[in-house]
Amino acid sequence: MLFSASLFAQSITTASAYFKTISEYYSTLKDYEVNFEIKVDKQETAGHLSFKAPDLLRLDYTNPEEQVICYNGDTLTVYLHDKDAVLQQNITDDIGAGALTSPQGLSLLSRYYTVQYETGQNAEPLDDESDEMVIKFTLYRKSSAEAFWYIKIAVSESTKLIRRIEAVTPKGEVILFDFFDYVLNQGISDQRFIYDPPSSANNYNNFLFSE
Repeated sequence: MLFSASLFAQSITTASAYFKTISEYYSTLKDYEVNFEIKVDKQETAGHLSFKAPDLLRLDYTNPEEQVICYNGDTLTVYLHDKDAVLQQNITDDIGAGALTSPQGLSLLSRYYTVQYETGQNAEPLDDESDEMVIKFTLYRKSSAEAFWYIKIAVSESTKLIRRIEAVTPKGEVILFDFFDYVLNQGISDQRFIYDPPSSANNYNNFLFSE
């Protein structure tokens, strides 16, 4: 009886331990590309994301068309095609650490949020209309200083990659991220993260700290 109980305990992996293995797996990735969709209330955006360790990031949008967000390790550039505007900001801290789907971002989440299984450690369908099997986590903030009240993360059972993130603000605003068709470790060049916006666009520097 004690032997059976011991085996049962060994078969249970805590949510924080499982989540740590996901973060560790992401830390082994040299680079990846993935398609994404983001929904905020009724507004939807979509595009293609490129990431290269440790912190290079680029998002090329298809909706809205030609919008680009690019971080080259020093400067964050946002090109808004419909506004004909370029926003740039020199970043002193590691912006890559804030990316939810980077190993640094996952490590920060586990530091500032309490990680729990949504229902249990066994895989279940992504949603009622899907047969894609995922492990579901819910992360609750440890202090009111965090931007989100809680975050739900669905990780593919087969690939161990993040399939969906649902972040809920204290005001109840829901931000939904879906990720499709990962391509891993393709040897992406650093040149991919050098973006030259149109010279005709209006430039706004240090936009994050402007009044």
